[in-house]
Amino acid sequence: MRKPRQSVAIDGSHGEGGGQILRTALGLSAITGRPLRIERIRADRRNPGLAAQHLASVRAVAAICDAALEGDAIASQELDFTPRAAPRAAEYAVDVATLRAGGSAGSAVLILQAMLLPLSFAAGASSLTLRGGTHVPWSPPFDYAHEVWLPALARMGLRARIRLRRSGWYPAGGGEIAARIEGRADPQIAGLGWAERGPLVQITGRALVANLDIGIAERMARRAAEVLDGHAPDISLRPERMEASCAGAGLCLTAHYAAGRVGFNALGRRGRPAEAVAEAAAQDLLRFHASGASVDAHLADQLLLPMALATAPSVFLCPGATSHLRTNAWVIERFGLARVAIGGPKDGPVRVSVRPASPGG
Repeated sequence: MRKPRQSVAIDGSHGEGGGQILRTALGLSAITGRPLRIERIRADRRNPGLAAQHLASVRAVAAICDAALEGDAIASQELDFTPRAAPRAAEYAVDVATLRAGGSAGSAVLILQAMLLPLSFAAGASSLTLRGGTHVPWSPPFDYAHEVWLPALARMGLRARIRLRRSGWYPAGGGEIAARIEGRADPQIAGLGWAERGPLVQITGRALVANLDIGIAERMARRAAEVLDGHAPDISLRPERMEASCAGAGLCLTAHYAAGRVGFNALGRRGRPAEAVAEAAAQDLLRFHASGASVDAHLADQLLLPMALATAPSVFLCPGATSHLRTNAWVIERFGLARVAIGGPKDGPVRVSVRPASPGG
């Protein structure tokens, strides 16, 4: 057991006030061993407190570091999380649907994000089976994690692989992701200099439908290709049909710049034409391209935590200083691990620099 350390108190309603505060704080508590108390969790949301997805993350990270828990219940707005051991490599299984009566399509990808950094600090490899939503609103789809997030982490020396066993869409969920995380008790996370993106060399993507006619996917791919025509020397969009617990549709695009990848996604819903889904994702990509930024807004949030734990400073440009970005920076600074500087005009692009307080955080 590690020696007791000073606890950290977090106001869960600060800034963006959502689940990202919880996931970042849990990861840092597990890695540093510092007890954590979060109050006013998602206090300003329509359904405040812990939802099934958040509760799944709490219990999953607690299992990794043998944390004592108080307040781990659906709708709880207060949580005490006290790690009693260093992160432990093992096999872990999480099913978000079991945590709420009637099931849940809570994001399996967000649960993976909560678990990956702590397990990167465990001595040995871990295998994960995560069940829940894989392509659902308000969270990154599996494709984004596979094509954008994990390659960015790999550049920093963090190694993980994921595989989609079954897709899960709103409202039924029922998807499954298999993951393998290569951990080290003292990982050397490299700083990342990403202020330049270089030319756009390729756009790839999948137009997905679940339990629907493949023609819908073909229409999404065709319309996206039309909107993006002329903006990259190579555009490769693949229509694909998959089986799932309920119907769903979406387009996942990856822009491959010389210096790294960024991603843009849009989901279908009843009454929304396939062409409208395609145009939403494609126009997001084009707006990013015009911004001159190097990292998309979602990746900016997700890079702050590993950058805070790196052995050297990091820097990137993102389209704007979102509330998510500023809130994540605030949580990191509450742990005293790094200084995060966000500069530039509010409408971007903004320069974000992360300077760890000491090597490895």
